[in-house]
Amino acid sequence: MEKQLTYADAGVDIDAGNRSVTLIKDCVKATYRPEVMGDLGGFGGLFALNVAKYKEPVLISGTDGVGTKLKLAFLLNKHDTIGQDAVAMCVNDIVVQGAEPLFFLDYLAVGKLDPEAVAEIVKGVAGACKESGCALIGGETAEMNGFYPEGEYDIAGFAVGCVEKSKMINSSMVKEGDVILGLPSTGVHSNGYSLVRKIVFEVKGMKGDEYIDELGKTIGDALLTPTRLYPAVVLPLVEKFDIHGMAHITGGGFYENIPRALPEDMGCTIDAAAWEVPAIFGLLSKWGNVAPREMYRTFNMGIGMIVIVPAEQADAVQADLAARGEKSFVIGKVTKGEHEVTMTGGVFA
Repeated sequence: MEKQLTYADAGVDIDAGNRSVTLIKDCVKATYRPEVMGDLGGFGGLFALNVAKYKEPVLISGTDGVGTKLKLAFLLNKHDTIGQDAVAMCVNDIVVQGAEPLFFLDYLAVGKLDPEAVAEIVKGVAGACKESGCALIGGETAEMNGFYPEGEYDIAGFAVGCVEKSKMINSSMVKEGDVILGLPSTGVHSNGYSLVRKIVFEVKGMKGDEYIDELGKTIGDALLTPTRLYPAVVLPLVEKFDIHGMAHITGGGFYENIPRALPEDMGCTIDAAAWEVPAIFGLLSKWGNVAPREMYRTFNMGIGMIVIVPAEQADAVQADLAARGEKSFVIGKVTKGEHEVTMTGGVFA
């Protein structure tokens, strides 16, 4: 009798997909807010916006992926931090406009579905959602045999937040003389990894498991440190102070991201000596012979989020952050003139 083909014969295992859902159910439910309706497994995630909380609610959404940082996760077979990267790249973008993240959906595409590996990734997503205060209300895990090599995958996310219209932050609020505060990053975050991989694996010929004294860990562990989540840090500031602007320092570094928070007729000066640049960036610059401007145009250099405040409120904002155990640095000032960033001090002196 001629063999009857199944979906599994074509490389798609429905049973493995069902097992993945079972493994992640509890960690997903742990992220639920009171506004979440329904349960995991529906065709769409349900979220009943608490309209009594807002007079004029504005929904703000963002989507992003992790990029080529995933190549390190594949190489080192370490997948427990990537989920946080996916969440952080989305919620950090929407929080700069003052939005409280409400819910998140993830999209995970794999070559061959490994339920335990999927659960490890999604647990990272769920943990980051919980820390950011947003519910993981849905997602998609797609098994795409022949599209991705075995052991490889891609992950992206989509976040929705809400802000009262009167509290929404935009560049029109920024004034000449405003102070720019910098909040520390946890490392390279999730940008510039094409250059990172070229330097570490091509130029230096490393494998990822080399212990680096300056880092106190292996180069692989240092580079897989997840992107920092900023909502819980900055949202209390939006409630208490007159925050004029914020910028998430992602791809494009200082030169591309800070101007997005400024009016067209204003620029800023940034003092590169105002904070200690983490060792990983110094090593990448040295190993790859990368010029300072290129470093600050590609990486966050130790500052993952900037907050723009009136000069008279800067001390109070820093005191509030310090009281919550958060470091901050006065790194610059808004200036009238060209819509660009001028770097001073440190390697730019």
